[in-house]
Amino acid sequence: MTSPITWTTAMFDIPGSQLESTLDFWLGVTGSTLSAWRGDDREYATLLPPDGDPYLRVQRSVSVVPRIHLELHIAADPGYSTVAERATALGATVQHQAPHHVVLSSPGGYVFCLVRDQGEAQRPSPYGSSRGTSLVDQLTLDVQDDCFDSEVAFWSELTGSRAHTGSRSEFVALERPAGIPLRLMLQRLNATGDGAHAPGVTSHLDLATHPHREALTREHVSHGAHLVSSGAMWSTLTDPGGSTYCLTDRDPGTGFLPSAVVPDVLQ
Repeated sequence: MTSPITWTTAMFDIPGSQLESTLDFWLGVTGSTLSAWRGDDREYATLLPPDGDPYLRVQRSVSVVPRIHLELHIAADPGYSTVAERATALGATVQHQAPHHVVLSSPGGYVFCLVRDQGEAQRPSPYGSSRGTSLVDQLTLDVQDDCFDSEVAFWSELTGSRAHTGSRSEFVALERPAGIPLRLMLQRLNATGDGAHAPGVTSHLDLATHPHREALTREHVSHGAHLVSSGAMWSTLTDPGGSTYCLTDRDPGTGFLPSAVVPDVLQ
């Protein structure tokens, strides 16, 4: 099935009290610059990468809790209204219909947007510093066990991407079409033994790093992040606003672990 999605964007929804420190952090670790603010209340801006087309945006949020939401860019044919109808047929709920976008929630309650294609086509290169290179290249949906299978089916059908088992059994990745900046990963939360998460679906960003994740972890901490834990293949941190994200050992160019084998396709 041909995917109607031409591009993917991660939107930082940041409360005003945390906006400056959080935004400064992400600009620093991605090498980005900030666009002019736009919107009726100057609440939106874009992180402009050193090369390629932008895929990270920020919104000044009225909420007290920061979050990340996904924007799917849709080609004029079939158009985002048609894709919204397909999403609702698959179990999504329309939250808001606006002239230039549609806000929906997945069957598990994850809020995302369908927006018009604006011609983005060039995936940015990894950003290099003295301690290595990294790239924000994955958005992981953190899904409670009771809605995990339905979320996998929903996102696979909506995006037209095949689902694969990941490096561990609790991970399912969707194939990332060539040129698309963000791969979608789904993580079954209860499989990790962590019962402290809120019900439904949340999300976090993952960065692929090379060659030394530990050095890049120290660099992120020097920019204001807090190291939560470090494992065999990833480090979990929080940014200055308290949002969780991960640095992983995946290759910034391919998105795969260096020793990865061809994953199993979920039927």
